[in-house]
Amino acid sequence: MANEEIETLISRVAMRDQKAFAALYRQTSPKLYAVCLRILRNKTDAEEVLQEVYVKIWQRAERFLVSEGPAMPWLTTIARNQSIDAIRARKPVADEIDLAYDLADTEPGPEEQAIVKGEGRRIDRCMEELEAGRAQAVRSAYVEGLSYQELAEQYAVPLNTMRTWLRRSLIRLRECLDR
Repeated sequence: MANEEIETLISRVAMRDQKAFAALYRQTSPKLYAVCLRILRNKTDAEEVLQEVYVKIWQRAERFLVSEGPAMPWLTTIARNQSIDAIRARKPVADEIDLAYDLADTEPGPEEQAIVKGEGRRIDRCMEELEAGRAQAVRSAYVEGLSYQELAEQYAVPLNTMRTWLRRSLIRLRECLDR
């Protein structure tokens, strides 16, 4: 359909000519539906928005001025803007953020961090009360994860001696921390 014919139909719609409106719909709805569908990506939504587009065309037909540009881009702009408005009116994507907000935070809070640091300082002070070799053996066993056998070999002592050192060192640490 030529642009002049569409302009004529719009001017007749401005005068509330229902037959012209029906003809305009038949001639332009496939193109405007395609615009809505491309933006909304859902047939049902595109059909609903297309209906709203033609309501706006009916209401605003008297505002169309041939001197400001061709008719089809004017109609396409109405369809595009109505489709974008429909997207904006949908439920916000922030729901996903709200769900993520409700997830438990595994990181300790400021209070917990302060407690952990304070406990760490207390443990360090108590470790200083142990003999240097014994303190290092405790760190190697319980921080680095070395086995009793590896520690016994590293310190060149029998396995049962290493077990006794670690047991007595842990008892002294517990006593120090209980003070």
